[in-house]
Amino acid sequence: MEVLKVSATSKPKSVAGALAAVLREKGIVEIQAVGAGAVNQAVKSIAIARGFVAPNGIDLVCVPAFSEIEIDGEERTAIRFIVGPR
Repeated sequence: MEVLKVSATSKPKSVAGALAAVLREKGIVEIQAVGAGAVNQAVKSIAIARGFVAPNGIDLVCVPAFSEIEIDGEERTAIRFIVGPR
């Protein structure tokens, strides 16, 4: 499964375009975000991507989950969004 990493400075429309492209190609994608700002941008991206793929008859759903990851040798908690068609 393809993993898109989102930061607080990511542009939601750009992430949404990448999300829509991966969804069309692979059918499912995971978005990973660490921190409140990154989660905010990820959620906006998912909302925008729904509009991108809706004309193709794809109704997106996402399943949020926690994930433990390592950044610069430090253990961090990330939010994962598994995004796919309903």
